[in-house]
Amino acid sequence: MVVTAQPAPPPLPEELTALLRRMRLPYLRGAAPEVLATARAQRWDPAETLRVLLTEEVAGRDDATRRQHRRAAGLPAGKTFKSWREADSSIPAPTPPALATLEWIGRAENLAVTGPSGTEKTHLVEALAHAAIDAGRRVAWFTLESLTATVGRAGADGSVARTITKITRADLIVVDLCRYRDYAEDSDVLGGGRVMALGICAGRAVGVSA
Repeated sequence: MVVTAQPAPPPLPEELTALLRRMRLPYLRGAAPEVLATARAQRWDPAETLRVLLTEEVAGRDDATRRQHRRAAGLPAGKTFKSWREADSSIPAPTPPALATLEWIGRAENLAVTGPSGTEKTHLVEALAHAAIDAGRRVAWFTLESLTATVGRAGADGSVARTITKITRADLIVVDLCRYRDYAEDSDVLGGGRVMALGICAGRAVGVSA
């Protein structure tokens, strides 16, 4: 078997590269040499060539947006439905795929996941958060402690309204580790934190893992 290396497609003219940079089309620019070489070899219709190039730009922007949303969300461990193991969880088998439709987020319904330690509650909620980001939605992830600290810092510097506005831009707000034993010694957290956590989420889907 003989493997023949394919020649690299010719680079774009410098003037065209400069125009694409100025128009901020990085993904189209990156794909253009190979796409144009293929279009010439296969005699594509000009409209088809333009469609493929614009599709590359849109796909690249969508991927970049998802990466940005994932970083901004602050998800803890990268757990998704791909790593979900039904045998390790006591959550009924039909529940995760039903929640993964994300219809409840569109209806701004709340989700509370409670149960003993080690029953994959956080894994389920993080997998839903990743699915929401993949579907183009914004996610904000907190523990009850970090949410309380965030609001507390905002109260100290007078930026509560701005902080709450920023949080509620998310389509899904997750509050993890809402366990009484973790905060039983701090009445301010149990009182103000829980009330604030519910108060800021009006009109948004909220996932709570206890």
